[in-house]
Amino acid sequence: MKHKEQQPEQPTEAPQSYIEVIDFHKSFGEKKVHDGVSFYVRKGECLGLIGGSGTGKSVLLRTLVGLEKPDQGKVMVDGIDIGPMNERQLIDIRKKVAYAFQGGALFDSMTVYENLAYPLREHFQLSEKEISDQILSQLEEFGLDSGTHRLFPGSLSGGMQKRVGLARAMMMHPEVVLYDEPTAGLDPYNTKKIQESILKLKAKGVTSILVTHDMPTVYAVCDKVALLQNGRISEQYTIDKLKQEPSGAMTEFINGESA
Repeated sequence: MKHKEQQPEQPTEAPQSYIEVIDFHKSFGEKKVHDGVSFYVRKGECLGLIGGSGTGKSVLLRTLVGLEKPDQGKVMVDGIDIGPMNERQLIDIRKKVAYAFQGGALFDSMTVYENLAYPLREHFQLSEKEISDQILSQLEEFGLDSGTHRLFPGSLSGGMQKRVGLARAMMMHPEVVLYDEPTAGLDPYNTKKIQESILKLKAKGVTSILVTHDMPTVYAVCDKVALLQNGRISEQYTIDKLKQEPSGAMTEFINGESA
């Protein structure tokens, strides 16, 4: 199906963005992955970032916490360009920006309690009672039974592991959460639980980027969606506009007509 190339929606005025990626370029050896990616996310918004496998969606998330460096361009978090920062300087950024890894990234040798306590012990001087109170409160927030804290990750279902991973990401009370395929491989019940968790965090003003192939979740939790294609953001729409006026490359991608 042929279509006219459409340009991403442009803001009518300068946005008060919390995250802004400007003319981002990234290559790995001979392979150029990003060729001028630009987008922004306002405070409290959730951006759905979609695109084919290998288009570099996760690379963008990793760059937003300083795990990758841009070859060219700027990566701004709360008005600060984090690209030139060293590991010590990135500590404060990583307190603000949480990365919810695709598999939960829990330590298998630690109980759920120890997994959630780890960031608190690394960054704060808290009593064990304060740590325990925060962990039990966080588990309850994510719909997990208080007894979950005694279990090891290997004894949890995939959905529970992902929710524990989100709970750990939120232990530092970040201002931004980056979700990498949070519903991949989950059944409808656990997918709904993840959606509910994301919406709860949005209601608290958390800014987020959701990398996913799960369009029902994009429609359920995101404010806007951007298509990463051929090294750039080829189209970007608000969710309302995408529902009202489906057309172009994004609709073709959603319908499986293009990669």
